[in-house]
Amino acid sequence: MFVDSVELTVSSGKGGAGAISFWTEKFVSKGGPDGGDGGRGGSVFFKVDNNTDTLSALRGRNHIKAENGRPGEGRKCYGRKGHDTIITVPPGTTVVDMETGEELLDLVNEGEVVLFLEGGKGGLGNMHFKSSSNQRPTYAQPGLPGITKHVRLEMKLIADVGLVGYPNVGKSTLISTLSNARPQVANYEFTTLTPKLGVVHVGDFDSFMMADIPGIIEGASDGRGLGLEFLKHIERTKTLLLMIDAANYREMKYQYETLLVELKRYSETLATRKHAIAITKIDSLSQEEVNALTETFLADIGLEANNTLQKYKADTNYLSYGFKTDFGLQLPEEKPFFVLPISSVAHLNTEALRYAISDFVKMVKVEQEAE
Repeated sequence: MFVDSVELTVSSGKGGAGAISFWTEKFVSKGGPDGGDGGRGGSVFFKVDNNTDTLSALRGRNHIKAENGRPGEGRKCYGRKGHDTIITVPPGTTVVDMETGEELLDLVNEGEVVLFLEGGKGGLGNMHFKSSSNQRPTYAQPGLPGITKHVRLEMKLIADVGLVGYPNVGKSTLISTLSNARPQVANYEFTTLTPKLGVVHVGDFDSFMMADIPGIIEGASDGRGLGLEFLKHIERTKTLLLMIDAANYREMKYQYETLLVELKRYSETLATRKHAIAITKIDSLSQEEVNALTETFLADIGLEANNTLQKYKADTNYLSYGFKTDFGLQLPEEKPFFVLPISSVAHLNTEALRYAISDFVKMVKVEQEAE
């Protein structure tokens, strides 16, 4: 089961109480106080583990609590420290305070172990309170209480490129063609109910991560369809591949601008994310129809084209485009890196797309590192 959001109450352990004790031994008439200190309560840590890909292990666990510290004992014996609790989460998990809405932790690095709640300090035993005026103290400190927080854990997939498009546009077919992922593929909308990740290999020593999310429809940013629930999974992706269905009853321009609008309404950051365009299902049309639709689409959205994708060896009977800088159009705010008609079923231009996306991802990484 895919679980990407859980609510938990998390508590660190309470510190153990200090002991009230006096040394009583044969032939020792005035042994004095010897109460030991209480042990510190256990702390709560979060650990990032690549072998965990959902939050399902935490589902149904309403309260996670570290162990309390043990109380001190006589003969100056300290109480044992409470055992720490380590909560294992997948990379890309954020911890949000339910009361304030503040993001407390953002856990992305494999193997990272982060202290979340520190255990309460143990109380001092009565041996610390003896003095010349109080040689028989009958007081010891109680342990300090632990910290309790009500939090929500949200998992956001970490990928190099996120696939965005209407339902049944061919996202699952594409990721199954290019990568090792095997999502459900069928000829009806909302086949994909949960996000999928796939590793796309480019040669023997290069690869990138691709994320497939459920289809986005008009009003997704307001909660329609499944888009709102899973739009957060592409917040971490470095690039976006907007997929436009050439065989759909919706105009290609309408699909493209709807996707941009929904991304922008959900997140201003997503609206400025660098993206490319793949026109899908060209196997259902003739080459002339595909080329005519592509030219019309470019003209409709005001893009001036020059053919710059020849190095990817796209099928010469289909047009593929890169772009000049000046569009004369408000949308998109970030220009597409390329437009490429493809068919995942017939494997038309899929290899060209593999290498084009790889170069796209590398370019964005270099720009981000330069910043």
